[in-house]
Amino acid sequence: MQQPRALFGGALSAFIPHSATDTSELREIPDNQEVFVHAHTDQSLIVELVEYQARVADQDAARYHFEDIAGSNKASEPAGASGVSGVEPLPKPELSLSQCSSAWMLTGTQCVSKFNEDASNTVTLRLGLFRLPQFSTDVLVTFNDPQSISPASSSKVDSGGDHTEPWTLQDFQRLLLSLTLHDPGLFG
Repeated sequence: MQQPRALFGGALSAFIPHSATDTSELREIPDNQEVFVHAHTDQSLIVELVEYQARVADQDAARYHFEDIAGSNKASEPAGASGVSGVEPLPKPELSLSQCSSAWMLTGTQCVSKFNEDASNTVTLRLGLFRLPQFSTDVLVTFNDPQSISPASSSKVDSGGDHTEPWTLQDFQRLLLSLTLHDPGLFG
């Protein structure tokens, strides 16, 4: 039986999907992030602690963070797409992170380039947002799921017969529902 994975030194925990590699074992990661990559796809998961945006209404906060991520990634919207395709509240009774004032899941699409390449990849971005105003923190959980990888991108890999299953929306939802706070001292 899979056990929840400790995050931020055990201050948080969640069920992280199969085939997840902790990126901090490969490169330096900022202290406010936990980053995991799928061992055989270009999918990634990021759990990030960011400043609570008090001036942004709860129902608009997920879109605010989506646009902030797009700006940081120098992302563009796919041709004929609006970027965000949906935002829905996560039902509080089903959440393990009971300290949040509200929780949201956003689904959107961005065109991003890795390592400042010219080649751009179309990525479905799912964002879970947990609002914790009492700690002046928003917890973001981002699932990057590439849909179309440019042949010129460094992300292009030869599948070479590897049949490892990619992460699914259900894997992401399980992570969101299982996210648990063990030590509020994490927030300062």
